Amino acid sequence: MNKFKLIYLSVFFGIIAILSFFNIVYSYYLNLYLNLNTYIYTFLISIILTIVFYLFKTNDEKKITIYEKILTILLGYFLLPIIIAIPFYFSIYNLTFVNSYFESISGFTSTGFTIFNNINHIDQSLILWRSASQWVGGLYFLFSIILLIDIFDHSFKKSLTNFISFNKSETLKQSFKIFLLYSIITLGIFIILNIFEIRMFNSLNLAMTVISSGGFLPSNNLSSILINNSQIIIISLLMLLSFFSIFLIYNLIFTKNHNLNFFNEDIHLLFYFLTLLIVFFTFLNFDNNFSELFLSLTSSVSNIGFSLDNNSPNLSFIFLIIVMIGGSFFSTSSGIRFLKVYSLFKYSINEILSYSRPKNIYINKHLFSKEFFKTDEIYKYFLTVIIFIISVLILTFLLTLSGIEFEKSFKLSILTLMNTVNSSMYGIIDFNFHDLHFFTKYYLIFFMIIGRLELLTLLIICKKFLFKN
Repeated sequence: MNKFKLIYLSVFFGIIAILSFFNIVYSYYLNLYLNLNTYIYTFLISIILTIVFYLFKTNDEKKITIYEKILTILLGYFLLPIIIAIPFYFSIYNLTFVNSYFESISGFTSTGFTIFNNINHIDQSLILWRSASQWVGGLYFLFSIILLIDIFDHSFKKSLTNFISFNKSETLKQSFKIFLLYSIITLGIFIILNIFEIRMFNSLNLAMTVISSGGFLPSNNLSSILINNSQIIIISLLMLLSFFSIFLIYNLIFTKNHNLNFFNEDIHLLFYFLTLLIVFFTFLNFDNNFSELFLSLTSSVSNIGFSLDNNSPNLSFIFLIIVMIGGSFFSTSSGIRFLKVYSLFKYSINEILSYSRPKNIYINKHLFSKEFFKTDEIYKYFLTVIIFIISVLILTFLLTLSGIEFEKSFKLSILTLMNTVNSSMYGIIDFNFHDLHFFTKYYLIFFMIIGRLELLTLLIICKKFLFKN
């Protein structure tokens, strides 16, 4: 492998080593010795891989192509969870390799599907490890966006920087900024949850879950953690941190000229969320339990997915649509992304109107930006939607062949590709992943990774290997 691949993977092996060392200290401090050896194995293996990958890099300084970057990120999504799976595989719970790998992939992709039927019976250190797998996976996803910045649209780049393309120094600068922001926001969430009297252990796990847009809970259900309305409201508001751009707070504080290009997507997202909030409060608040409905709404827009157990099942289709739309481009949420859906919708409406009223002029640009839509960007958005539809149909077909009823297969396919955990508001809270056939688990593993990768990258890989020009 070339120098870039080895250094990039070496960094994340190092982060996994740090997290495993933290689990070792935590286990010693609280006398949790049941799975202690598994974290020692993970620490030693990840440290060795960190050193090996760094020292055995080549001195090839040639420019890294976009194909090599995509393949490196894809390799990381398959390779890093193998190390994360070690504590699951060697734990006292007699998990098979497939189940261990499924759990680690689910955490690393911030999906939240679990093979454990009773979380309350799991050792605390292993619960913390599950949450840590989400945290490092969310960081990996944000780093991947920076590495693949050249394939994304000009309007998205403008919300981050004025650079047209990133050189090595700019990539390092933005990556370091992401790491600091990600860590500081995680700490802030942890402190806020403690202020609202949520148990410290639960606060730590929820902080890593919320910032990464993950779905793992430190308990069987959320209702055993959130015991009053103030706690429900605060966790709902904190989940919005993975809905908006991770750079939003930074840009508000440190951007001097406050160019609207830096806030274009977040302003659109704010109006989108407020519109949803008004509609839900006015028309869908059937049982006058708006705090619980508010939690389900913020959980869906941020692609986290967990909810309290008394949600109205007749809103599941609406919540699935919200999950598919997703949040900000520079966030840990998944989804097609709201700005893409909005741009595609506005462009399509303007095209229809231009044929019905040819004398009128219709402007294709965002409300809070001076930049116009580019035709090639609209084509990318359309292809992203097409790839998503095809992926849902393929996965639904495969799950149906595995003996899962069609409705559950369809819902599970959407949640898998959107990296959102199954819960009561989607009508599949009691789904048993542990007893699935191992082929079905591999289907889900593959599509969880596909969902975490930007769908446009699939087209680029296909173009590389299927077409000569």
